[in-house]
Parts: sequence; structure tokens; C-alpha cells
Amino acid sequence: MLVQRIANKGIRLGTLLERAAARHPATLVVLDHDLDVAPHIDRRATVAELADLVDDLAARLAAAGVRAQGRVVVHKAAGFDITLLALAISRLGAVPVLLSPSLDGATVVELLRRVDRPVLITDQAKLDNDLPSTVFDVVQRALLVSGSHARADELSAFAGAPRVRPVTNPPSRPALITHTSGTTGIPKLAVHTGATLNARHRLQVALFHGVRKRQAVAVHVSFVHSRMFTALSVPMYRGFPMLVLKESEPEHVARMFAAVRPGFIEAHPNSFLEWEDLAEHPSKPLSSVGVFSSTFDAIHPRTVRRMLAGSTRRWPLFFQLYGQSECGPLIGRGYTKRNAHKMDGRCVGYAIPGMTAVRVVSKDGKRPTEQSPGFIEVRTDGRIVTYLGEQERYDKQRNGGWWRMGDVGYKTKKGCLHLLDREVDEIPGFGSTLAVEDKLLERIATLTEVIIIPGADGRPTPVVCTKGDRPLDRGEWNRAVNGLPVMAEPVQWKHGELPQTATTKVKRLELVKLLQAGR
Repeated sequence: MLVQRIANKGIRLGTLLERAAARHPATLVVLDHDLDVAPHIDRRATVAELADLVDDLAARLAAAGVRAQGRVVVHKAAGFDITLLALAISRLGAVPVLLSPSLDGATVVELLRRVDRPVLITDQAKLDNDLPSTVFDVVQRALLVSGSHARADELSAFAGAPRVRPVTNPPSRPALITHTSGTTGIPKLAVHTGATLNARHRLQVALFHGVRKRQAVAVHVSFVHSRMFTALSVPMYRGFPMLVLKESEPEHVARMFAAVRPGFIEAHPNSFLEWEDLAEHPSKPLSSVGVFSSTFDAIHPRTVRRMLAGSTRRWPLFFQLYGQSECGPLIGRGYTKRNAHKMDGRCVGYAIPGMTAVRVVSKDGKRPTEQSPGFIEVRTDGRIVTYLGEQERYDKQRNGGWWRMGDVGYKTKKGCLHLLDREVDEIPGFGSTLAVEDKLLERIATLTEVIIIPGADGRPTPVVCTKGDRPLDRGEWNRAVNGLPVMAEPVQWKHGELPQTATTKVKRLELVKLLQAGR
């Protein structure tokens, strides 16, 4: 009954915190950073205080001219206030458009053009250092959350504006616009409606249904990703204390986890990879964790085992969810200490009964197999309704009611989906690059990342990163590649210099260009 009751209420962004505060006003939300838009807010705030801040921000935005169905782009330095601004925009019945702080200025201007003269919320640093002056030609007006600029208005100037009643739009209307990862070029703008967000919300309800004890939930998810809102909605509504992280540096995370002692962690796969050594940290920051939840992409088996090993709970669970910005979480599978040693990194799990479906379409008319994978297609009510300004591009990925994921793989006889590669990343005759990367990470403990891409001569070339950027042990490498497909000599790269998306995925095609250009 609880699942159905919460699902029927839906996620309704504009009143998310207000409804949570009505049930559990004193629930604590801990931040590891200050809010640019409200530096007076303590890093240990209650849900009621944050709900009031959202109401205040909505009033300021209304005074600045934001109206229902208008589009408001948020592009500022990373922080939880991106999420709070999105909730405030939605409270007015307008549509928040969230652009990653890591996007370059030219890309931001192009996306602003597609949005068609929106209001822009940004900061002085972005206008001074990142965005070209042409940004003012493609927006109605610019509002600053911090600093000042001659051609922009400070949001603080509207403080004290009269509060306004929340606007609730029909579920079929656009409710949120985010962008895709941009791993294959200029990001696409994904249009979510209230109905599609609610479908993703139902899955989060199911995930939390088995979490009986009220315990702290730690979230380290891109602030511009739709996943942030579903990650917040259920635990806040149920009164779970929350830790929202901006930084991922392991020692910093160890201190925050040791202070809060989370029982549930939601993070990107690459964040968990970065945190592997926390399993042996003196402060035992993972000891209290009962559930690890990783969405977006497949995760390396080594990482799953290390996370579980760091927990001292009796039955810790690592739940892997495979999904996409356009569709949300789709396929899942759980691992425990008992079965994690058998984990196949290419096995991403099963469709969620009653919520999602998956099939693999043959390339050659034969049944897709590991040797001859097919195209992965999914069906879900959580799928976006269009790419803003690129309907044809959206339609190309549809196959009736099915959606082409852009990945290749196969299904076992028991129905488990195995993900082998992105379509654009396949290297003819090599097999699964992802499977080889899994094996290399298993065999070399000092590796923190390995990406196999075509090198300057077209040969499969491993780009590797190591702990502390220490030189790769070539003897250990030569032993590790024994029995694997033939590759060129590895190229070592500093982890911090890899081109990454907002969700910390490596931009493989961009890395190919850099490598082939001799950089």
C-alpha cells in the first residue's frame, strides 16, 4: 500500500520539499558545501528550512518576471542550489532547464538557442570566464546567484518579494529539461513531463520499500541530472536524514561518511570506483551502509566487491541499475557478499516487472549472442517525450514503442541482459572492450581507470590511470594482458585530465580525438 500511495502522489517537483516538510519538518539535510544562492543557510539544514528557501526563491523569480510555462536555464557552479532553483522554477509552473557547469561556453550558447530565449540563471564567474558575450543575444535576461555584472540582474535584489501560490501543471506537460551526456557530440536536450518523472519515481519507491529503518541517505549525483530528483523524493518524503555531496575526493568523503554514517548511498559508478580504498580506511566510513545504489551504467565487479567488503552490516546489498538519461533506470540486479565474487561485469540484470521491458534486436537475422551482439531496445513509461528542437533525432531512436539505447549486447536464456559496448565504441574484431577493461581492473589493483579505444594507427589502445598517477608497472601489465585480445602498448593518462561528462563518464570519442592528435 505504501508503494502505491506514494506513487499516486507523484514527484511534483514544485511542492516536493513542501510536502516532505509537512510530514517531517525537522529532518536534517547535511551539505558538504555552501549554497551560492543562500550563503546564510547552514550546512546542516532542516527540510522545513529548505522548503522555505524554495518558496522564497520562487517569489524572487516571479518578481523577476518568470511565469508559468516559461523556460528558465540554470547554468552555474556546481552545488545543491541548482536542485533548489529547479524546484523553485517548477513551483511557478515554469520549466527548469539544467545545464552542467562543465559544459564549454560555445556548447551552452548553442543549447540556449534551442531553448528559444529563456531566462538564464548563472553566476559572475561563468559570465566573466566561461560564457561568450553572445550569450546575452540568446536569452531574455540573465539573473545572478552570486557576484555582479553590468548586463545581468542579481537575484538577491528581489529578496522580500511576496510569496506566490504553487502552480500545478497537468502531467502531460513538460516539467523538466536536462541534457544527455554528450559522449557522442553536442548534448541533446531531453524533455521530461510530470508523467515520465512519476514513472521513474515509482521505481525509487520500490527500491526503498525494503528499507525499514529510518537511516541516513547519502547522495552524490550530478545536480543537473533527472536522477537527483528521484534520489531525493522518496527518502525526504519518508523522513530519512540526508547527506548531499558535491565533492568526491576520497578523504573528504571518508570524513563526511564517518560523521553522518549513511545506511544508503546513491552515486555514479565512477564515484564508487574512486572510493574503493574507503573499504580499508581507518575511520571505516562504509561500515554502516546497508544498500549501495549505482545507476546510469554498468559497474566493475572489483568495485562492487570492495564496497560490500567495507560494510559491517549483516546483509549489505549492492544494487546495480542500468539506465539512460532519456529513460531513467531500466534494468537491475542486486549483489551480496555471498555472490559478488561470481559477478560478471557485463551482466547488468533484468527488467523491472510491471515497469520496464528489454529486448535485443538482431543485426543479421540470427539470435544475438556474445560473439554477435544485437541492438539493445527498451520500453518504459519513464521515457522522455522529445529532444527539444530535434524531433527527427528523437524519432530515429524509436522503433514503435521501443527505444534504441545505442548499446549492443545479448540476453541469456534466463533473460539476463549482457551489455558489451556502445554502438559507436565497437572495435571490429576485438570483442567487448568493456569486458577486457573489467579483466584488467581485476588483475591490476593499482589501476583506477582503463579505456580501450582506437589509437592513432587504428589499433585498440588502452588508456590507463593509476592510483596517485604513479608510473604503470609494465611487468605487471604484461602479465595482466596474457590471454586477452591483442592491444597496442598502454598510454598512461592523469585521471583528472580525462574528458568527462556531468555524470563522470569518460567521453570516449573525445578521448579518441585527443589520442589520435598525439596529445
